[in-house]
Amino acid sequence: MPSEARQLHPNAETLLDARLFPVDFGNLTAKVERLARKLGENAVARDRQGGHARAERELIRDSGLLSLAIPQRFDGQEKSWPEIYRIVRHLAAADSSLAHLFAFNHLQVATILLHGSAEQQRHWLTRAVRERWFWGNATNGRDLGLSLEAREEHFELNGRKSFCSGALGADALVVSAPRGASERVFVVLPAQREGLAINDDWDAFGQRQTDSGTVQFENVFVDRDELLLSGGQSPRSSLRVCVSQLILTQLYLGNAQGALDGALRYVREQARPWAGAGVEAAVEDPFIQKRYGELWLLYRGALLQAELAAERLQQAWDKPALGTAERGEVALLIAEARVASARAALEITSQVFETMGARSTASRYGFDRFWRNVRVHSLHDPLDYKVRDIGQWLTSGVAPTPSLYS
Repeated sequence: MPSEARQLHPNAETLLDARLFPVDFGNLTAKVERLARKLGENAVARDRQGGHARAERELIRDSGLLSLAIPQRFDGQEKSWPEIYRIVRHLAAADSSLAHLFAFNHLQVATILLHGSAEQQRHWLTRAVRERWFWGNATNGRDLGLSLEAREEHFELNGRKSFCSGALGADALVVSAPRGASERVFVVLPAQREGLAINDDWDAFGQRQTDSGTVQFENVFVDRDELLLSGGQSPRSSLRVCVSQLILTQLYLGNAQGALDGALRYVREQARPWAGAGVEAAVEDPFIQKRYGELWLLYRGALLQAELAAERLQQAWDKPALGTAERGEVALLIAEARVASARAALEITSQVFETMGARSTASRYGFDRFWRNVRVHSLHDPLDYKVRDIGQWLTSGVAPTPSLYS
C-alpha cells in the first residue's frame, strides 16, 4: 500500500496496538484478525457511502465465525459468551456496523436456544451450520405494527417492523409478534418467504451499514412449527435481553478502542505540537498526555465492568434452572456495564479530537464515525432507566424486572 494511503487510513494495514488492546482468541485468532483487517481496509469509505455491505457480509460468512454460539451437538463451535463478546468488540474497532451484524447473528441463535424446543433447535441450528446462514431480525419490541393471526392449520403475519438490523441479505429471520393481549412470541422464517419485503431504507448518521431498515409482511405464511414457544417467560429465557444489552456494550467499547488507537497513531505520526507547548513532538505535550490518561481510565473502567458482566452472564447461561434473584444480579451488572461503556465511549470518541487538532477533522480520516456510531446506538433504549434500576436496587433492594430492555 502506498505511503499516502497508509497516511489517510491509519488502521488499514495494522490491527489495534497489541500493547494496549491485546488479542488472544485461541485457535480463532488468525481468523478474527484476518476478518478485522479486511473490514478495516475500506471502513471509512463505506461509512461515507452507507447502504448494504454485501461483499463485507460475505467476508464474515466466509470467515467461519457465524456458528460460534451454536452448540457442538448441532455441529457448531459452542464458544462462551465472553469469547464471542471479545470478538465483537475487536471487530467493532475496525467496523462497528459489520460487528453489529455479526453480533446480532449470534443473538438470533441465542433466541432459538432460549425459546425453541429441542427439535426446533436441532432443525434450525444444524441447517444454519450446514448452509452457512447469516441471521437477521425483526424483533423490535416497541413496534406494534405487526399482527399474528391464526388460520385453520397455520398462522399469518401482516404489518410492518422497523429497526430490523441484519434483515437485508439475511438467510433467515427471527421475528417477534404479539399473541393475544399480553404475550409475545418469536417466529423463525426463511428470508425468502413469499410476502416478505425487506427494505433498504436505513438512514441514520451512525451505524450506517447495519441494514436496520423496515420489513413488511403481507399474508406471510407461518407454520406452527416455526413458532418458538417452549422458552416461556422463565428467568432463563429472559436472558435473551441480557445477551442483547451486552452486545450494545461491546459495540460502544469497540468504537472507543478504534478511536483511541487511531488517535494515538495520528498524534505519534502526524500531529504537530502546539506552538506554546515548548516540546518538539505532540506526544511530549503534557496536556495531551493528561488527556489520554483520563480517557484510558474511562475505557479501562468500563472494560473491566463489561468483562465481569460477561462472565456472570455465562454462569447464568450454564444453569438449566436459573433463579429470579440470580437473573436480577446479572441484569444489574449488565446495566452497570452498559451505562459505563456508553458514557466512556461518548467521551472518548469526542475528546480524541482535542489531542489531534483541527486537521484531524478532515473527512478522509473518518475519525468522526466512532462518535456517530456510539451516539446512534447508545439511544437503543434510554440509559437513564438503567441508572434508575441501579438506584432502585440500592435504595429498595429491588433488582430489575425482566422486560424487553432490562
